[in-house]
Amino acid sequence: MYKKSVIIVIGVVIALSLIGLAFQGFGAKNKGKVSQADKIAIIYVDGVIIGGRGQSSVLMEQGGTDQIIKQIHQARDDGSVKAVVLRINSPGGSAAASQEVGEELKKLRAQGKVVVTSMGDVAASGGYWLAACTDKIYANPTTMTGSIGVYMPYANWEELYKKVGIYQEKIKSGPHKDILSPERQMTDEEREIIQVMVDDIYNQFVDVVAQGRKMDKEQVKKLADGRIYTGNQAKQLGLVDELGNMYDAIDGASQLAGIEGKPTIKEFGKTSPWNMLFGPSEKISTLLEQFLLQKASNQMNLGVPLEATPEKWQVK
Repeated sequence: MYKKSVIIVIGVVIALSLIGLAFQGFGAKNKGKVSQADKIAIIYVDGVIIGGRGQSSVLMEQGGTDQIIKQIHQARDDGSVKAVVLRINSPGGSAAASQEVGEELKKLRAQGKVVVTSMGDVAASGGYWLAACTDKIYANPTTMTGSIGVYMPYANWEELYKKVGIYQEKIKSGPHKDILSPERQMTDEEREIIQVMVDDIYNQFVDVVAQGRKMDKEQVKKLADGRIYTGNQAKQLGLVDELGNMYDAIDGASQLAGIEGKPTIKEFGKTSPWNMLFGPSEKISTLLEQFLLQKASNQMNLGVPLEATPEKWQVK
């Protein structure tokens, strides 16, 4: 009976998800009818910044930079969009991916669109790279930002491999083909090679910040030692323009774009059928867990008194 209930629940969720996809497809057909009212587009940058398409499923979508760039192009091509608010909630990620999106933001500004950053909980490292490519930056006083710097991780597991009896051999086309391999010590020459690469990317990062924030390069380097700053500290240091939330950023973007009255908001990004039907996934997950736990308790004897079980297991 318990297994049957689980199958029924899963079947209902899949059916409702498919209905949500159908509604979403219907909405997509009407996207061509663009209102001529002045709009502000909101583009979200959530999570680790990585290149490529990201990962998608029926219940959720985690887009890579390809999706973000696609949304930037959509905002660029929509004549009714006068400004874009880039809502960043990201600890950073790939330097190449951040650079790719940053260049597209510069092109968007060159097309005459105003681009304003709104920092959420965190907009650090690659997240700040993107922010530095926009016209104006808003942050909450407690936002974690900064982390201007570059690192390349490396782990040496040679001693661990010896303890468990793992020995690797390679036939290489060149002496540095297996650079950063974890089963051996890095040579001094290889360390120098990697350091030169890290310094090169770091200098590119500093250039982006110096140009975007109209700061002297040496001044940026004093701030760019990898440390993080609160939004309040970042404003005092010139890394942030204003303190405020996303709605303050929207108002600021509206003023910069010369929009009169209250602008229409156009949010970019795919909403999953799960969220369309049920709202935040945490809530429905909790309800589903409670339902399954109730069914399980009715079918199984725990073998111990209820008061002896952990409180979170008890069904009341």
